[in-house]
Amino acid sequence: MSPQAGFLLQTEILPRLKSTIPIAVSFIGSEDAEELVQDGTLIAAQMIHCAEQAGTRVVRKPGAGRRGASKVRTISAGNVAFYTIQKLKCGRRSTGSSSVDVYGSGTQINGATRLTSLDEAAPVTSVDDVGEPLVLHDVLSRDEEDPGTKAARRVDWDSFMASLSARDQAIIGCLVEGKPLATLARRRHLNTSTILYHKRRLGDAVLEHFGKDIIPQVLRKPHWKDGLDASRERLACREERRHL
Repeated sequence: MSPQAGFLLQTEILPRLKSTIPIAVSFIGSEDAEELVQDGTLIAAQMIHCAEQAGTRVVRKPGAGRRGASKVRTISAGNVAFYTIQKLKCGRRSTGSSSVDVYGSGTQINGATRLTSLDEAAPVTSVDDVGEPLVLHDVLSRDEEDPGTKAARRVDWDSFMASLSARDQAIIGCLVEGKPLATLARRRHLNTSTILYHKRRLGDAVLEHFGKDIIPQVLRKPHWKDGLDASRERLACREERRHL
């Protein structure tokens, strides 16, 4: 895109999109005016780029070319904005214009598909531990890691436990079961300070065997929930902006 076309996109086309899209384009699903303006700006930029590749120059208004210059095909900024808005109204987006994709805007405008919230289709009347209502995705989603990750950690843990003595294994078993170390000290005829020494030594051995980042890895939420949480927060922000 030439610098002149970029200037017209910013000063002539973008203001038209901002003023027209909120009142002329239907929002599909969770779309909002700000998102469609950004999408329309990209569509307009792609249109200008294709026009310049074909030898057409973008001008401020029709007939704005130089007098006496050789005749050059032109397209006005108003026409670019108009056809961009028409594309958005038909369901076309910068990411595609498929009319068979079930999530596509064009498919939903044609009435071929309809997206329904699972929370609305199958409401859950139960509440959680703090009294908040449970919805369907809260019931289906789990905070556990995938079986492959758990199996790999199990293999590493078994190899680590096999390298320990019976006393060290008893200390770890006591910690896992949540029992006080004093009971283990009495059973093995050891004082508490000796047991605490071996506990600290085992902690260093765990960090050396699994790496210093093992504790953050265990406490971190599964990666597959990052995208889900981000989508929920984005939809919640859009809903709040819509009611402002």
